[in-house]
Amino acid sequence: MTTQTISPTLLSEFQLGDLTLKNRIAMAPLTRARAGVTRMPNALMAEYYAQRAAAGLIIAEASVISRQAIGWENTPGIYSPEQVQAWKEIVGAVHAQGTPIFLQLWHCGRASHSSFQENGQLPVAPSAIKINLDSIATPNGKQSYQIPRALETNEIPLIVEDYRQAAQRAKTAGFDGVEIHAAGGYLIDEFLQSKTNQRTDHWGGEVENRYRFLKEIVEAILTVLPSNRIAVRLSPNSTYNDMGSPDYREAFLYIVEQLNTYGLAYLHIVDGLALGFHQLGTPMTLAEFRDVFTGPLMGNCGYSQEQAEIAINSPVADLISFGRLFISNPDLVQRFTHNWPLNPPADIKDWYSFLPSGYIDFPTYQQSSIADV
Repeated sequence: MTTQTISPTLLSEFQLGDLTLKNRIAMAPLTRARAGVTRMPNALMAEYYAQRAAAGLIIAEASVISRQAIGWENTPGIYSPEQVQAWKEIVGAVHAQGTPIFLQLWHCGRASHSSFQENGQLPVAPSAIKINLDSIATPNGKQSYQIPRALETNEIPLIVEDYRQAAQRAKTAGFDGVEIHAAGGYLIDEFLQSKTNQRTDHWGGEVENRYRFLKEIVEAILTVLPSNRIAVRLSPNSTYNDMGSPDYREAFLYIVEQLNTYGLAYLHIVDGLALGFHQLGTPMTLAEFRDVFTGPLMGNCGYSQEQAEIAINSPVADLISFGRLFISNPDLVQRFTHNWPLNPPADIKDWYSFLPSGYIDFPTYQQSSIADV
């Protein structure tokens, strides 16, 4: 007999603009490195996403908008016609189960290495400030981070155009929308934060100028997609990729106030502290952003089923995205629905392996039950 769910609100329908989500659970964008050296979406990825399409919304993994944007091995791209065609199979597999899917648009910025770049050029950033960490995984093994090249003023509009074209390609591939990756210490986040942006032109200095790059990207994509098909992801508390700025609270509240004017599909906030936080002050919460953002809010990072239900009922969140739980539980929604136990966490060695194992072979609860008989 089915046990009554402990998450009636989390599992309820939600109207996301003109999209009806069957529940308030999103699959977070997860870098899984299964696209190979060609960065081509493939049938293996289609099976992986289709297995998890009981989610109300799938946010496909971060996909680089250009060759310059590359900073991880074997991650997919959205910069060529061939990639567009390949993504169509994945979008179709998810749509066949009645689930909308957004694509996350990515430029790694300084979180890259010359071995990823054409002609061995240095990675680019707002300012020539190196990531203060030990090493980065590259095609030639682990190497030291490099001092990036500061972008010239006349180069910035070219990258904005890369984002616009990537959004157009995502639309052509059939994605329901795009999520702009402005978190995690990647290029847009580097522009937003005073720690990494020490420019003296129109894109640096006060937060109004540091926000300009993201503003221009949003407005460029608005020429391709309506605002309710565009989302933004931010990580105000994160130290990932050596981030964390003293003026974080003032800056991110301003940024979110500005984003609120566009009527975005949702704002995706990495508010959870499962991966630590910068300790420059008290962590920012969804409640703070709820005060300045009137659209749908999505929380992320380390939420349990119970914590997600509480956040939505508070109501500081409208949606919660789950990452690691979806890696090892393709049937996560069904497990939440029936109060079934979760699979053990995936081994970290499988997260970025270019193999089917540790990717599409996690058992559903029903498969596990049959195997135990």
